[in-house]
Amino acid sequence: MSHAQHPAQHPGPTERTDVVVVGAGPTGLLLAGDLAEAGVDVTLVERRPPGLSNLSRAFGVHARTLEQLDARGLADALVATGSRLTRLRLFRRLDLDLSRLPSRFPFLLITPQYQVERLLERRAAAAGVRFRYGTEAGGLTQDAEGVTVSLGAGGPLRAAYAVGTDGHRSAVRRALGLPFPGRSVIRSLVLADVRLAEEPDDVLTIRGVGDTFAGLVPFGDGWYRIMGWSRHRHVDDDVPLDLEEVREIARRALGTDHGMHDARWLSRFHSDERQAPAYRVGRVLLAGDAAHVHSPAGGQGMNTGLQDAANLGWKLAAVVRGRAPEDLLDTYQAERHPVGRTVLRSSGALVRLAMAHRPATRALRAAVSRLVSAAGPLADRAMGTVSGVGIAYGRERGTHRLTGTRVPDLPLATGRLYEALRGGGFVLVSPGSEGSPAAEEHGVTVVRRGDGAAYGVYGRGLRLLVRPDGYVAWAGGAADETSLRAALHTWTGTPATQTAA
Repeated sequence: MSHAQHPAQHPGPTERTDVVVVGAGPTGLLLAGDLAEAGVDVTLVERRPPGLSNLSRAFGVHARTLEQLDARGLADALVATGSRLTRLRLFRRLDLDLSRLPSRFPFLLITPQYQVERLLERRAAAAGVRFRYGTEAGGLTQDAEGVTVSLGAGGPLRAAYAVGTDGHRSAVRRALGLPFPGRSVIRSLVLADVRLAEEPDDVLTIRGVGDTFAGLVPFGDGWYRIMGWSRHRHVDDDVPLDLEEVREIARRALGTDHGMHDARWLSRFHSDERQAPAYRVGRVLLAGDAAHVHSPAGGQGMNTGLQDAANLGWKLAAVVRGRAPEDLLDTYQAERHPVGRTVLRSSGALVRLAMAHRPATRALRAAVSRLVSAAGPLADRAMGTVSGVGIAYGRERGTHRLTGTRVPDLPLATGRLYEALRGGGFVLVSPGSEGSPAAEEHGVTVVRRGDGAAYGVYGRGLRLLVRPDGYVAWAGGAADETSLRAALHTWTGTPATQTAA
């Protein structure tokens, strides 16, 4: 897309902003857009020049990520760019029926990362985010009042908060002095963008035979991305790669190379499993690959980063605008760090099973695959983990059992819940037309529930306070105004503070 709306900036030595986001990948773009739509002044710094590269590694958008995009009015436009995959088959025996997901999006959307970035960049620009492309973030210092980020040849940028969304080699993380412990889980993966003489039968093709596996996904414009690995070919990332090596891996793993030709891009890379011990250090936070990286198995990398941003954006906006206490930001670490750890473990387990070569390990893989495929609850749990719809956050003792759980797109008397969440605030779903003094005091949108089986687990008279990211902040009956008011105070501060903001 054109970047004419982002003229070159020549900052003075005292340029200021509310929040500086470093890194204009999907995570940074979603976060910056959320903050700007909430009225926060945002500057997004990106070392790449203007123009979105289509040489992206991510191709799958999971159901929970699509739900988060739906809460921003973006999901339908993204779905139109790709293909829907309703069944995942792994290791030849593990079959997951994604059409059973309890979501408006019961599928894996196959679309390249650049389509996600393009959509989010347009939204961020429309919301007023200031883009600083071609700008390298250097040193970073912070004090009790804010953060100062040096910007290469330009002057320093002063902000109340900074967020590093600048990938696995994050300059922000390094400036904080945070370690990034972990290890390489798989070496010498090959990537290529090619054209095919013979189109594959499936939207997503992933197969492994013996000591080789490969995956093939479409860009949607006649080009395909092939990813492959061979146990017998471990070389450094900078060793030249030619198309014949890619063809040979494809023939061994897939049974055919589909007549691939005209490679426009060839590359090697290695896959790490790493996680920062802290996602927040004072006024600086980390999200996406800057906070965690893991194997590409399950396609959870970009999705986890986008969900990081969805969790952090409304909290940071509330703190910056004086509508919530600063310790609200501690819940970002408490909620998202365990999720990152879970993704590391689940994606790592998948890639290790895919790489299995010992007879005993392969027998275990076959047994696990048959068990999960045959047992509905186990398959549902596996799909919930990979798709993100099964993610829940911890709750404090004494709170309702539903607190911290994801809320599906419930039907309302008028419209549906994720349309109501597009305002960026809390929503109280009420079974009747009665009002709520506590909700009114805190400026919470009150909606009346509709009919439908989706309410089965919530009970006939239950009210739900839904966070901007679609999770339960509080649940209780019509008479529980005191506990509702206490929950609103915890999550949004006092009404007096809001009025002052």
